Amino acid sequence: MNAFQSSDQSTVALYWDFENIHASVLDRRKGVGAYKQTRFTNQEPVIDVEALMEFIASLGSVAINRAYGNWQWFSRYREVLLHNAVELIQLFPPGASAKNGADIKLCLDATEDIIRFPHITTIVIVGGDSDFLPVAQKIKAAGKTLVGVGCEATTNRHWAHSCHEFRYYESLLIDGTKPAACEDPNEDIAPAPADPVDLIRRAILRLSANRGDPWVLKAAIRPMVKRLDPTFDESTYNASNFADLLKKHSDVFEVRKGQHDQEFRIKTTAAA
Repeated sequence: MNAFQSSDQSTVALYWDFENIHASVLDRRKGVGAYKQTRFTNQEPVIDVEALMEFIASLGSVAINRAYGNWQWFSRYREVLLHNAVELIQLFPPGASAKNGADIKLCLDATEDIIRFPHITTIVIVGGDSDFLPVAQKIKAAGKTLVGVGCEATTNRHWAHSCHEFRYYESLLIDGTKPAACEDPNEDIAPAPADPVDLIRRAILRLSANRGDPWVLKAAIRPMVKRLDPTFDESTYNASNFADLLKKHSDVFEVRKGQHDQEFRIKTTAAA
């Protein structure tokens, strides 16, 4: 089973063990034990949430997006999580040195959701604990595709091998896919339209990374762009349709005739 086939028809449920992935990334940056020393302080944002969400968008349409943690320490992630429509599940630890139980709550919710929402085709769990092994069996028994994401140094190898697909966090940080920063959190007005070249470039980079091929089917690009920016509309850029928009930027995107559809890639000079 391949999580990257027919992503246009796939519906994704995404679950973050947020403290787990944050601690792993922080320890990777600042050395083992860095998170333990600062656990009960307001945390510096170190997770590239946008990069993870771009990867998730390449799998299909996101129906559930929940992150579990003790949010009193992760308030500095507020804007990027709101921007990506992440539902925050608050879990207070029962004691000063106790775990917050995010993995247990996450597993219970995922098990319930695959029963309640049969249209969900793909489950993504962000976290590297072996505690996810039992829920992996439940998800696969229900006929769902299971994708895991975790840091290479801290992910349990048995958990990684229990997934249909597993991606290390580090591999998702693709150069050139970083979007512009979020707007001022005090501003509620709609931002200016995104640069269409940047959106299309990010979509092609992410899709090509999944396929291992720089050439991407034209039919796959627009759905990916819409998942990156739901407000995307060709008419905003004086284009009659998506093909017209691509044609307007032929200096950036190269086209060739594929077996069933046109294929596009970023021109070498544009990618440089």
